[in-house]
Amino acid sequence: MKLWLFFTLALLWLEVQDGVCQQVKRKKEAGENRIRPGRKRVKVHYPKVKEKETRSKGQTILTQVLDKGHFLRLGESLSLNPGKTLELRCKGTNIGWAYPSYLDTYSDNRLSIKQHERYSQLILTSPSAADTGDYSCWVVLCDGEECAKDGESTSATYIYFTDELFVPSAIHFEVIYLRPDKPATVPCRVTNPKIKVSLHREVPAEEMAVDGTQISYNPTKGFIIQNPSPEHKGAYYCKANSTTKTTSQISTKYQLLYVEVPSGPPFATIGGDIFNVTCTVLGEPEMNVSFSWRYPGQGQRPVNIYDSWRLINRGVGHTTRISQSIMVVDDVETIDYGKYICSTKNKHGETLVATTVKKNIKIIY
Repeated sequence: MKLWLFFTLALLWLEVQDGVCQQVKRKKEAGENRIRPGRKRVKVHYPKVKEKETRSKGQTILTQVLDKGHFLRLGESLSLNPGKTLELRCKGTNIGWAYPSYLDTYSDNRLSIKQHERYSQLILTSPSAADTGDYSCWVVLCDGEECAKDGESTSATYIYFTDELFVPSAIHFEVIYLRPDKPATVPCRVTNPKIKVSLHREVPAEEMAVDGTQISYNPTKGFIIQNPSPEHKGAYYCKANSTTKTTSQISTKYQLLYVEVPSGPPFATIGGDIFNVTCTVLGEPEMNVSFSWRYPGQGQRPVNIYDSWRLINRGVGHTTRISQSIMVVDDVETIDYGKYICSTKNKHGETLVATTVKKNIKIIY
């Protein structure tokens, strides 16, 4: 009996020891071999986004190259001293540029543009006050042979070259046309946005009130007349006063003419004596008009054609351009009788007028 009890107690002791060892072992395995999801390294794949989508709308692609390889991202405007070479860069593999137009008009060799692999470079040597103006660049997108400007990838800045007070002009007397349907600009621009400018009429001598509503001033454009009327016509000039100099400067003279002719295709009439046929067009002063004729005996009979134009006053203070083409036929023959057609064309469209010439009779359409 005692022996059986002894063996029973021994077996219980062994079971207890075995259970403790297994418990310790399980704890060790749980501590060393457990996978911890929170520390598992996972490579995240982000969707690919086009370069245009990653560029913020306010980010410019236009920069100025400074000394020692430094770059300056350009904003709306920049003021520079004249004389020092200007270098601009525009990011892109195919870039278009815009700059003050007179640099092209006079084929100025101070300006050079070169396209590199990743950017385009504009260099202007010996800049002066006359070079003040808008400088812009844009990405050119091409589909085969067709290319277009990418409006979303465009940058522009207005650069002042602070030399003289006014931006010089090659024109010493400029005509400005006032139209009732759109604002007019007196283009006396300055080389420093801090310069104070006033607008003056010569007769009667007075300084015009600039209230910011009817008449306002923008240093990059000049004086803007929002609602021109016949009362604004006359001779004007601008006067600039520097913040650092005591002397003032007078601008180019401007002649303001009031126009009240609607924009559109030419308004033409035809008439005159027999074989002295006149085609007349009334239109806007700045609108060029071209003439062409179809007539009997064309290519067989000699004719003389005289084209001309001039500005005339119509009504009270209204200025209009009258353009004329006169066809003269000498030594009239039978082949010269028939229909004479005058075609007049401007950038808005084309107008045809005709008249039929018969012996002793002329019919006008």
